[in-house]
Amino acid sequence: MNPPRITTIALDADDTLWQNEQFIRLTEQRFIDLLKDYTDAPNLSERLLASSAKNLQFYGFGMKGFTLSMIETALEITEHRVPATVIAELLAAGRELLTYPIETLPYVDAALADLQQNYRLILVTKGDLFDQERKLAASGLADVFSAIEIVANKDAKTYARIFDSHTDGPEHTVMVGNSLRSDILPALEAGAFAVYVPHDLTWSYEHADEPADEARYARIPHLGELHAAIAAFEQMR
Repeated sequence: MNPPRITTIALDADDTLWQNEQFIRLTEQRFIDLLKDYTDAPNLSERLLASSAKNLQFYGFGMKGFTLSMIETALEITEHRVPATVIAELLAAGRELLTYPIETLPYVDAALADLQQNYRLILVTKGDLFDQERKLAASGLADVFSAIEIVANKDAKTYARIFDSHTDGPEHTVMVGNSLRSDILPALEAGAFAVYVPHDLTWSYEHADEPADEARYARIPHLGELHAAIAAFEQMR
């Protein structure tokens, strides 16, 4: 008798299990509103995005790095003329990002409860350790995961380590997430299956071309369709 094709489901957190990017977008608009009286520089959103992407190598992913990037961008675009009161407002906005309420996305709770009956579930998320732990605790989902990995970045090497530590191997593992760049492509490179669940507000930094011709890849509209995608993978021999 053949062993089960899939034994472990690895899931991303932000914008896969709960909302995250929408709060960043609201803070980005607050940044623009605070700066509009101190600069006529165009494309403030693009300037902030460029600063955030550049600073990933220094601050990593997460709200604290985003806050520092807002301050840096404000200083640059105003040639350091931005008032201290505005910097204080940006710091306050950053603190608010670390306290927003967590609500799971549609289908998440039912899907995880269902999958937990037959598969080992692990969480693989990147970002600030303190903030990700806070969000996981607030979500009420921590108990469904047999392992939790909060990493600085997601690449094939990171996935290989995680699959080696917590699964029966990548050939028996499905990675699920909303980022093609971080959740899908490196997991496929590491030898796993991958299911892409698009989110309307996924950060442009995380965009990439879909691996449409890859048999170990599937795209679904929401987590309510995840079991069907896994069942299709199970049929592959």
